Amino acid sequence: MNVAIYVFVGPTFPVAEARAELDAIYLPPAAQGDVYRACLNEPQAIGIIDGYFERVPSIWHKEILWAMAQGIHVYGSASMGALRAAELHPFGMEGVGAIFEAFQRGELEDDDEVAVVHASAEDGYRPLSDAMVNIRATLAKAVAQGVISADSQGALERMAKSLHYVERSYGVLLAQASGWGLPSSELDALRAFLPEGKVDQKRADARAMLRLMREQLPRQGPKRIDYAFAHTDAWEQVRKQATPRGAAPVRRERDAMSAPVLEELRVAGAFDSARTGAFVRALVLAEARRQGRSVDPRTLQAEAEAFRRERGLLEARATEEWMRAQKLSVEGFWELMLEEVLLRWAYQTLAPALTSCLPSHLRASGDYAALAERAERKQRILDERGLCSPSLEDTGLTEDLLCRWYFSERLGQPVPSNLDDHARAIGWADASALRRAMLREYCYQKLSQCAGG
Repeated sequence: MNVAIYVFVGPTFPVAEARAELDAIYLPPAAQGDVYRACLNEPQAIGIIDGYFERVPSIWHKEILWAMAQGIHVYGSASMGALRAAELHPFGMEGVGAIFEAFQRGELEDDDEVAVVHASAEDGYRPLSDAMVNIRATLAKAVAQGVISADSQGALERMAKSLHYVERSYGVLLAQASGWGLPSSELDALRAFLPEGKVDQKRADARAMLRLMREQLPRQGPKRIDYAFAHTDAWEQVRKQATPRGAAPVRRERDAMSAPVLEELRVAGAFDSARTGAFVRALVLAEARRQGRSVDPRTLQAEAEAFRRERGLLEARATEEWMRAQKLSVEGFWELMLEEVLLRWAYQTLAPALTSCLPSHLRASGDYAALAERAERKQRILDERGLCSPSLEDTGLTEDLLCRWYFSERLGQPVPSNLDDHARAIGWADASALRRAMLREYCYQKLSQCAGG
C-alpha cells in the first residue's frame, strides 16, 4: 500500500480550494465502480464528497466495504459521501460533518437533500441549483438572527422540499413564497440577508473532512475491520464491469456483430461506410495498444458527459434507454467511451496528415466535385453582396440565435455547451473560425433562398 489519497469531488468544493486543504489526487464525482478502480492502486485512503445520483449508477456499498477490507481508510461527507458514510458507519466508514450526522440520526433520509444539478467538468462542475441541506441551514441561521420567524422557516422548508432538486434555488423559492401569503416584510428581509448570509453546509463539511484526513492519516496504519467480506455473484459482476478503464480495449468475441444485424446493414447499402469507420477505429486502437496509451478517469468522465450531451441524454433514464436500445452493458458503455477518447487523441495527433489526405478520400468517394462547386458558388454570391466576412450585425442575429440556427435547424444537433471545444474537435482553429463559417453559411442560405424565390 502506498501513501496516496484519492478524493472524489465535484460541485461541492472547488478542486483548487481542496488542494489547499489536503495533498491528494482529486477525481470527478464517483459513479459505480470508481471506488473499486481507485482501490486497485492501493491508496492509503479514499475520501468521497460528490457522486452521481442519476445519470450513471451510484457508488455501490459493497465496493466501499471491499475497500476497507483491503486496509484502505474511507471517509465521506457533504453529499454522496455523507449518505454512504451514514449507511456504512457501523462497518467503519468515517463520516464527517453536520450533514452526515443528520443522516445518521435519521433526521434526513432522502437523497435529494444533497443533490444538485451542475455544469460539466469543463465548467468546473459549477452548481446550477441549491442543495436542500444548504437551504435548511440558511433558513435556520436566518431564524437565529431574527430575519424570519420559525413559522416562516417551516413554510419555506416545505416549499423548497416540494421542488424537484433541479429547480431548487433561493430565487425560485422566494418567487413562490410571495404568492403563499408569507409576511412580505420577512421575505424582503430574507432577500436582503441572502447574499451574505447564505450557508454552504456542504462546502463546510467537505472542508472538515479534508482537514480531518490531513490530521489523522499520517499516524494511521492500515484500516482494520471486524466483518468478513462476502464475495457474492453480484459483487463479482460489478467487479468485472469495473475493470480499470486505462488501457485500450481488446475486442471480445461477444462484441462481434450478430448475423441478423449485419444482414440489415448490408441490405441497407450502408456496409461500406460502416466498414470504413470500423477500419479507422481498429487502426487507432491497435496503435494505442502499441504505444501503451492510457486514459485517466477525469478524461474518461468528461468524454462520457460530452457524449451524452451531444445525443441529448441528459437524464439517467434517457441514458439507460439508449444503452438498452444499443444492446450495451455498463461495462460496454465505458469501453466505448475509452475508444472515443482514443479516437479524439488520434485525430489531434494526426491532424496534419488527415488534412492532406482528405482531398484523395473525397475524390475517391466522388464527393469532391459537389463540395468544390458549392464552395465556388458560395464565394461568388457572398462576394457580390460584400459579405465575405459577415458579422452578427449583418445577419440581425445574436450569437445564441446563430448557434441555434446552425446546430438545431441546419444540422439537427444539440447546441454544444462549449463552442471552442467543439470547434477544435471538428478541425477548426477555435470558436471564432467556426463562428465565421456559420455566419457565411447563414448569409449564403438566406441569399440563395431569396434568389430562388
